[in-house]
Amino acid sequence: MARKILIMGLPGAGKTTLAKVLAPRLNAVHFNADDVRREINKDLGFAAADRIEQARRMGWLCDQVVKIGCFAVADFICPTEDARAAFEAGGSSFIVWVDRVRQSRFEDTDRIFVAPERYDVRVIAEGSPEYWAEEVAKRVRPVFDTKRPTALFVGRYQPFHDGHRALIIEGLRRVGQVCIAVRDTAGTDGNNPFNFEYVRARIEHALREFEGRFLVVPLPNITHVFYGRDVGYAVERIDLDLSLQAISATDLRRRLSRRAEHV
Repeated sequence: MARKILIMGLPGAGKTTLAKVLAPRLNAVHFNADDVRREINKDLGFAAADRIEQARRMGWLCDQVVKIGCFAVADFICPTEDARAAFEAGGSSFIVWVDRVRQSRFEDTDRIFVAPERYDVRVIAEGSPEYWAEEVAKRVRPVFDTKRPTALFVGRYQPFHDGHRALIIEGLRRVGQVCIAVRDTAGTDGNNPFNFEYVRARIEHALREFEGRFLVVPLPNITHVFYGRDVGYAVERIDLDLSLQAISATDLRRRLSRRAEHV
């Protein structure tokens, strides 16, 4: 499974836009070339050798993230095969070529840019950043098998906490894989401040060691669950130990709110 992701292409093609959508989808660390040049690689210019060194350092940063089991997304032009080889010096990557412009505003970059011979996803003009982020995410994550027996958990998860995590892990232990359905309650009142993307990112981060065994999906604001005769599934309550049952989502929301005020 590839955790080191290179989003490359000409200036203005939409690399950073895609990276900003993809990174939270994967709970990834995002390295933007402009940010890295400004904050870290101040000694590098845009000569051929400097571009290669920039690529090598970007690759190294990603490698450190991958070593701890997380995804890393780097977005930069990476215009030549030598630059791409330097980026992959510490390990291969999943390459996303954003091919949405024929030329950029930088003639010198256009002259040296070489279309990649190898890439995993080619982003063309059709499709939103959200669409392409989902396409990439499906390719780099383990595949959830929708045909296998699956446990269903329905909740608001405002926010997702250790008690929820323990419930999900117990469901994984009993059934093998789970579907976590998030009710659409964001903004309905003060107890529901978090939108689906925030909740999903928090769940996926907390359960990252179980990738491929869970699926997070949005639901309408389900308030009633009915079923008729026995239709082949069990409805069961899972009781956790008292310390986990005592976790208060209300207290967590207060703490998160206070933390946000001091940022």
